[in-house]
Order: sequence, then structure tokens, then C-alpha cells
Amino acid sequence: MVNIPKGTKDVLPQDSYRWHYVENVVREVSKLFGVKEIRTPTFEHTELFLRGVGDTTDIVNKEMYTFEDKGKRSITLKPEGTAGVARAFIENGLISSAMPLKMYYITPVFRYERPQAGRLREHHQFGVEFYGAKGADIDAEVILTAYTVLKRLGLSVALNINSMGCKECRKEYNNALKEFYKDKLDGMCPTCRERYEKNPLRIIDCKEENCKKINENAPAITDYLCDECSEHFESLKKHLTIAGLTYTVNPKIVRGLDYYTKTVFEFVTTALGSQGTVCGGGRYDNLIEQIGGSSVPGVGFGMGLERVLMLMDAEGVEIPNKESVKVFLASMGDKANEKAFELCYKLRTEGISAETDHVGRSFKSQFKYADKIGAEYVIALGDNEIESGKCKVKKMLDGSETEIELDEVVSFFKV
Repeated sequence: MVNIPKGTKDVLPQDSYRWHYVENVVREVSKLFGVKEIRTPTFEHTELFLRGVGDTTDIVNKEMYTFEDKGKRSITLKPEGTAGVARAFIENGLISSAMPLKMYYITPVFRYERPQAGRLREHHQFGVEFYGAKGADIDAEVILTAYTVLKRLGLSVALNINSMGCKECRKEYNNALKEFYKDKLDGMCPTCRERYEKNPLRIIDCKEENCKKINENAPAITDYLCDECSEHFESLKKHLTIAGLTYTVNPKIVRGLDYYTKTVFEFVTTALGSQGTVCGGGRYDNLIEQIGGSSVPGVGFGMGLERVLMLMDAEGVEIPNKESVKVFLASMGDKANEKAFELCYKLRTEGISAETDHVGRSFKSQFKYADKIGAEYVIALGDNEIESGKCKVKKMLDGSETEIELDEVVSFFKV
């Protein structure tokens, strides 16, 4: 037997309604905020992620699924959604669209890392990307989009925000970090010692315990913001307050991708055992230009759907199953079987979900099957029903029965 690859998971038929519920909420909220769907390929040229995500990030250095195709081209399964959308924005001339251009996606992403709770090697993300607006009010709107999804799903989360500044104020901050870490490198992990030379900002994101302890006293980037970045951050806080959102300024948030500028944020939870990020994102004003386009500001987020579903379970949120069968037609005998088949199809053509028996079960077994698949109603058809032209509709919830004409079955359920 060939088993499923490590770090992947099947979504079984009995569980798919949970995913549909979350995805429907995502689509409904996106529509409310005027966000339209974009779909990009599952794989891209590796260069896109090297230029967009950054060659000093863990994603590029350790986690990408990269291979050479038959044309000797380097191809990578997408490890995140933003770079692919940015490429599509440039390649399809979306800069001529009405701005701001708001897009969302629901997509699988692939990262070769140790599988953990809610983060598999193949997992799924809901993300949004807003292009063409520089103000912090659009940052707040992106955050509100994520918040509205999480609240509609019945989840309790906390919002943390920070600013990563721009290229200019980040230079000064990087110098301050180098000064802070220079006599502490011996106690840090090999990766952080390497990051010290290439990109000291990445050290703050390290998950090694020794490095985390050292990072507790590291300088805060908010102390090094230039006037423009500082004003942008204050404007973000003002707009979040206007919307009634509670937030915490967390100077340790730097996110794991190099393209972020100014605003970064995370929605976190403690319901999964330890504080975990459910959703994260921020502003990336240089990304489009970085991968070959014009200078267009952008802001967005990514939300892990597996983690969202785990959090819903942890918080006891009940997901309604609205995908159960409306009517099951039990039958016994050739004529009854044919009538059940006929009625089943007629119900479906009228938009009413229906099932009938296909494996020759007894009446008792058919009722058990109907109960197992969650049928709301059962109609039993035998010789008597065919001769009289009447049948009884049984409501499975309370066992009550209603007698109707066979010719009235479709109209009975259309009401």
C-alpha cells in the first residue's frame, strides 16, 4: 500500500462541510469588503520567490519545494500566496484597473518543514492583497477584513501590530541591532550568526530558546521610525480605534518575509495550547517594483485554514452541517424501486437533495442508512404505495408522518 506523504492530510467526505462552511464565510466577507477572487498557478518560477520573498528568509533557505522540470527550468511549489498575485498583477496589466484593486485567494501552499499543529507541509491559506493605496486607512481595512472573518467564525483572537519602517529607517535599526548582538553571538544559534551579517532583522524572528531570551532586550524598531513611518503607524492606530478594534503594539513582530514595509500585524490565540498566529500580514510597498513592475503600494494577509478549523474545535464552535440529504426514498420491489428512482431525479431537478437505495438493502437497513447520512425525511415505497398512489413522509427528527399523494412528493418539498 502507498501511504499519504508526511505532512499532508486527506479531507474526507464526512468532513468537507467544515471546509465549505469556512470558505463560504471567507467569500461572503470578501464580497462585503469589495474583494474579488484571483487564482494563480500552484507552481511558479523559483526566481519569483528568490526576488520577492527574499533569499535570507527561512522559507527560501529551508522550506521551499523546488525542482527542475523537463525543460531544465527551476520550478517551485508556491510557499505563500502574495508573490504569485504580484506576478499576475504585473503580467496581466492589472495596474490599469480601478484602484485600489482588492483581491483574495484560497489556495494550497507548500513548505518543507516539521509538521505541527495546523501547519502541514501542504496546507491552505485564505489571503487578500490590496494594491494602489498608500494610506494607513487601507491597512486598517485589510485588518478589519481578517477580523470580520474570524469573528463570523465565532473565534476569540487578539490583534498585535507593529511597524517595520521603510528602507531608510530600517538601515539605522539594522545598525542598532548589530551593535546589540555583536557581543552575544557566541550564545546564539548558527542561523542567527549567519543572519547577523546578511540581515540582522531576521534574528528577532528566531524560535530557538537561547536566541528568544536574548531578543527580549533587543532594541524596538518603533524607536527608529522616520517621521513618515511614524505618522503612518499613528494613523493606523487611529483608524483601528475608530473601528473599535482593540490592539497591542508588539515590537517583536517582524514577520518571516523580506517584502514587508511599515505595517505588520498578527491575530493570535492561546486556545491551541500556546500562543499561536492564526493570521498575519502587512504592507509591502516595494514588492511589485522588486519583481519587475512599476512602483505600486500593496498590503495584505494570509490566514491558515487548518489552524482556523483547529481553533474552532478548541473553542467549541459548532459548525452547522447544511449538506445533509433532504429526502431519502426507501423502496422494495421492482415497481417501487423504479418509482423511487424517478422521484429522486425529479426532486434533484427542482434543487432538492435526494437519495435512494442502490445496493438492495432491506427496508430496515435503508432506514438505518438514511439516518446515517443525516436525511431529514424518509419516504418508504412498496407495493401498497404504488397501488394506492399515496405515501407517508416521515420526519426523522421527531418521527412524525404526513400522508400525501405520490404525485405531490416534489411539490410537498418545494414549499
